[in-house]
Amino acid sequence: MTSNPTLSVNRTSVEWSPLCGRFLVAKSATPGREILTEELPFALGPKCNGPVVCLGCYEPDPDPEEEHCLECGWPLCEDCSRNEDNHHSKMECSVLSDARARFFPLPIGSSHCPQLDCILPLRVLLAKEEDPERWDSKVAPMEHHEEERKKDADLWHADRVNIAQYLRGPCKLASRFSEELIMQVVGILEVNAFEARSSKGYPLRCLFPYTGILAHNCVPNTCRSIYPSEGYKIRLRAMVDLEEGQPLHHSYTYTLDGTSQRQNHLKQGKFFSCKCDRCLDPTELGTHFSSLKCGQCAEGFQVPREPTETDTSWICSSCGATTSNTEAQKMLQSLQAEVNAVQSLENGAKRLEEVERLLRKYKSLLHPLHYIATGLRQLLIEMYGRVKGYEMVQLPDQKLERKAELCRQVLRVLNTFEPGLSRTRAMNLYELHVPLVLLAKSGFIAGKLKGGELRARLVDAIDLLTECVEILEFEDKSSQEGVLCGVAKQALQQLTLSVEGLGSELD
Repeated sequence: MTSNPTLSVNRTSVEWSPLCGRFLVAKSATPGREILTEELPFALGPKCNGPVVCLGCYEPDPDPEEEHCLECGWPLCEDCSRNEDNHHSKMECSVLSDARARFFPLPIGSSHCPQLDCILPLRVLLAKEEDPERWDSKVAPMEHHEEERKKDADLWHADRVNIAQYLRGPCKLASRFSEELIMQVVGILEVNAFEARSSKGYPLRCLFPYTGILAHNCVPNTCRSIYPSEGYKIRLRAMVDLEEGQPLHHSYTYTLDGTSQRQNHLKQGKFFSCKCDRCLDPTELGTHFSSLKCGQCAEGFQVPREPTETDTSWICSSCGATTSNTEAQKMLQSLQAEVNAVQSLENGAKRLEEVERLLRKYKSLLHPLHYIATGLRQLLIEMYGRVKGYEMVQLPDQKLERKAELCRQVLRVLNTFEPGLSRTRAMNLYELHVPLVLLAKSGFIAGKLKGGELRARLVDAIDLLTECVEILEFEDKSSQEGVLCGVAKQALQQLTLSVEGLGSELD
């Protein structure tokens, strides 16, 4: 345990390297799912480049005429106005009201509210004044990559005007905070802040000075959960068993993106190129997650010679045929545009059928586990059983088998990229158990399965649900994952009773 009240549990220590800077390691051997550290945020607030939101609960689009703070006039929903124990009232309200800094409603049709971009940086600055020791020891040393950020002149100028100059000008804080300090805070948030969701599911950002120095890896070994009901405390757990002194990693990117997409995201938003084992392996740890069908032979797949280089060529592992990266990316962009068009369709039978059509079309172009194909499978998993005409109780066995196979293919990828304690794995385990149960019951009714076979298949579904619950039980109860955990627990209880009853009948 630590004396620092913001770190009530800490089984990690900080080390430094020229490549990573400060990073966390496990103090001792830690079993998977155990808590490594937990921490309260230094500050939290609305996302940058977002819409108008309530500054207390982050609900979007409050009525500018009716829902605003009575003290300063900035966005605040009716519920938060009645509750003074909200982030806005405790933090920036007095600053804005004292300075008479007016909030201007957005023009109709505008989706980005630049005025709110200053709120989270302001809250960090106010927290700095309130807790200078934590600022000096934990926040100030965080990476902010000022020189790299300055290279994007347009973005740097926008942040300087909308945040630094606005806080020092209309908000009358020039005597308290220098422009250099404000821009440092903007950089710290851009590089280190975590996205979270409120208890009502609305997005926001949190700054965790200790947990935020986790090193990146495209195959993470830790999982984080944020708890709105506990003051947005973050808990970091081991995804898999860890050894003493093992570096702790989280993924700064979406693990179900291909190498090129992950590299671009990291270079643009985090200002580094990843050299993890997955990124350096042309096959992405044997999954062929970015591999293309060879256009010259029937059996081979083309992989990038140097996956982390933008000018890499692609070579077929079977016949040796090559393709330039420009040609490969052009084709992928074309396919992604088709996928985006289908994703934008109304969620119904037509959208589902179009996704299936694209999967069939891409069989001749992509490896079966390619990230585009995997993304399409994830869409289908979420639609089968939920859209009109494809409700779960109406699905024939063929479609139930289809959903089960889709789940298995996505889980094959997730077992490599997100082993162990993975929310995405848990949700797919839940999705998989449903068709397996229905197929087992329909097979028994049709006389295709005997009682013992039915029981064995239901036990397999119980195993899937058990792991799903074991993963999701650590989530905040109000979150999407926490709600699913409750549903999975009920399903597990009912299925267990069914198997016990079936067992007694067979006896």
